[in-house]
Amino acid sequence: MSLSHTPSAGDPASGALRLPSTGGLVDRLDRPMRDLRISVTDRCNFRCVYCMPRDVFGRDYAFLDRDELLSFEEIERIARVAVAHGVRKLRLTGGEPLLRRGIEDLIARLAALRTPAGDRVEIALTTNGSALAVKARSLKDAGLDRLTVSIDSLDDHLFQRMNDVRFPVARVLDGVHAAHEAGLGPIKLNMVVKRGLNDHEIETMAAHFKGSPYTLRFIEYMDVGTSNGWSLDEVVPSSEIIERIDTLFPLEQLSPTAVGETAKRWRYRDGTGEIGLISSVTNAFCGTCNRARISTEGRLFTCLFATEGHDLRALLRGGADDARLAAAMASIWTARDDRYSEERAALTPELRAARQRIEMSYIGG
Repeated sequence: MSLSHTPSAGDPASGALRLPSTGGLVDRLDRPMRDLRISVTDRCNFRCVYCMPRDVFGRDYAFLDRDELLSFEEIERIARVAVAHGVRKLRLTGGEPLLRRGIEDLIARLAALRTPAGDRVEIALTTNGSALAVKARSLKDAGLDRLTVSIDSLDDHLFQRMNDVRFPVARVLDGVHAAHEAGLGPIKLNMVVKRGLNDHEIETMAAHFKGSPYTLRFIEYMDVGTSNGWSLDEVVPSSEIIERIDTLFPLEQLSPTAVGETAKRWRYRDGTGEIGLISSVTNAFCGTCNRARISTEGRLFTCLFATEGHDLRALLRGGADDARLAAAMASIWTARDDRYSEERAALTPELRAARQRIEMSYIGG
């Protein structure tokens, strides 16, 4: 099979096409590319204070025009080449990915991709849960495997204040339940913890989801982008979170399930489930990071804290074949030496503030 073969949309083998293996890619720090996160829209129906605050992303904010977004065919093509390079997990993000019209069609295209050995690629999605109650079954039917839902508080007043659009937490919980009933799983629930805002709910969240089918993950408030006014004083260290939960519900640490896993896993000693801690501020995991990101309009980023990306859309729309696209992706990844989270501690607050970073809402979390 020629690497440059690009099947037409009507080709029944289109989705199942697999390209020859390139042998995988490693960067300058010997990290493989295994996980590709794809932002399918820059829009979101929430205005969360730590991600898309209303005073920045207000009514007059200029979001991308539709023709600037990667088409589903373009996303599928990038993903197919990435899989040939060794990617084994594709995660759809945003903005809010369920706002992208026809998202089920894209999921079906990606779910049909195969590794060079003929294996399925894992398809995951991160969402705020606002549309899950309606879409859970269709997402599962399209081929979605895993789901991560952002939920930062169980207190409805606080939850609505944090999302800043008066969306009730009960509707997100209804969506999570619908996803579970549809057979999506495992389902992970992400809580970004910000001191002085929702850190008093750590124990409440742990108690509520203990014994449930879901894995609750606590995320240290990060300095992604420049719009959220990040301060180190607002970070609640994972060590503190563990200590507080362990006081109520004794915990024991688990081994990672895979190399490059972002969350440290802990299990309740009474066997009623587990939690995760994502500690990119106090315990950086740059050394095993195997994630690449594609922005909404087709720029490849090699770090969540990147200052710039590499334009793949120009190649796609300029007539480049798959061989050229694969070569470009390989060149970008093999030159990668990003390790911002490890370097952050050595930066003064002034240097951190001066370093321009891409907004999380632009390339997903």
